[in-house]
Amino acid sequence: MIEVRHLRKEYPNVIPLTDVNTSISKGEVISVIGPSGTGKSTFLRCLNGLEKPSSGEIFLEGVNIYQDPATITKVRQKMGMVFQSFNLFSHLTIIENTMMAPIDLLGLSRQEAYDEAIRLLKSVGLAEKAKNYPDELSGGQQQRAAIVRALAMRPEILLFDEPTSALDPTMVGEVLAVIRNLAGEGLTMVIVTHEMKFARDVSSRVFYMDQGIIYEEGTPEDIFDNPQKQRTRIFVKQLRNFHYDIESRDFDFVAVANSLAEFTYRHALSPAQNLKFQQIFEEMCVSVILPVLPDSGMFLSFDASCAEGGEACEVTMRWEGKRFNPLEEGDELAVKIALAKTETAGYSYENTSNLISISF
Repeated sequence: MIEVRHLRKEYPNVIPLTDVNTSISKGEVISVIGPSGTGKSTFLRCLNGLEKPSSGEIFLEGVNIYQDPATITKVRQKMGMVFQSFNLFSHLTIIENTMMAPIDLLGLSRQEAYDEAIRLLKSVGLAEKAKNYPDELSGGQQQRAAIVRALAMRPEILLFDEPTSALDPTMVGEVLAVIRNLAGEGLTMVIVTHEMKFARDVSSRVFYMDQGIIYEEGTPEDIFDNPQKQRTRIFVKQLRNFHYDIESRDFDFVAVANSLAEFTYRHALSPAQNLKFQQIFEEMCVSVILPVLPDSGMFLSFDASCAEGGEACEVTMRWEGKRFNPLEEGDELAVKIALAKTETAGYSYENTSNLISISF
C-alpha cells in the first residue's frame, strides 16, 4: 500500500531522515519507536505531505504522492492524521469539528455528516459530549474526539503522532483502547509511540528508528525480545529501567516519585508493584541511606527495573563512602516497610562502593 524509497529530509541545522526505505501492506499496524530526535514524527509528516522530502520517493498504491500538488490533496483524503496536541478547533463543538471536513471535502450533506459523526462518537463513548466545546473535555476525551474527526474522512490509512504523549497517565488507557479497537477492525495504521507494551500488543511490525534510518524492523517479538543490532538492544534494555541520581538532600522528591509511578504504569505493572517501588525508594533510599551521606560530594544512584511482562522487579542503590549496611544498621521500621513482600535483599561493599539490591 505504501512504498518508501531513499527518503531524506534536511533542515538547515539537522538531518532527521537520511535514507529511509520500507513498504507497508494494507491492514498492517506499524509502531514506530526510537529515541527522541531520530526522525519518527518527520517520517509521518512526509508520508502525508505535511513535510516535503529533500529527496527520495513515497508511493501510495503505486502513485508517487509528490508528482504534483493535486496528488497530495488526494493523499490527505486517504490518510488521516492524529496529532499529540489534538488540534481541535476550539470555537467549534465536538460534532462540528467532526462534520466540517466530510461536508467540505467529501461532499456529504449536513444530515449525512451528522449521522456519521454521531455513530463514530458513540463508538468511542463521546456521544453525550457532541455539543460540548473542546475545552470542556478532558485531555483523553479530546484525543478520542481527534481520532473520530480523522475517521470521519473515511481514511484508508491512519497516522498517529505520539497520540498519548500530551496526556496525564490516567487518561492514556482510554485513548489506547480506542486505537486497539481500530487495529482489530483491519485499518492500516502507522503509530509513533512511547507506549511499548501497547506497541507489542497491537503491532504487526515495529520500526526502530535511529541515525536517520529505519535501523531495525521486525515483529514485536523480534524487536523487544530478540533485537539483532546493538543500538536496538541498548534502547530496549533502557526501556525497562528507571534511573535517577540524587546529588543533594534538596532533590525534587515529588517529581522523582511521579516519574517512578509513570515507569510502572508504562510497563503495566500492578498497583502493588508500584507501591513496592515507591516504598523502597522512600524508606530505604531517602529515609535510611540518604541521611548517612556527606553533604559535600553526595551521590546516590537509584535504579528500578522490571522483566518484560512485569514478572520480576529489582531495585539497586549505589553510593560511595564508608561501609554502611542499611539492612543491619538502618532504622528498623523503615527497613521492615521497604523489605515487606520482597523475595531477596543483599548488600555488598567493595573499594569504598556500597551496593544494595532488592528483588520482588
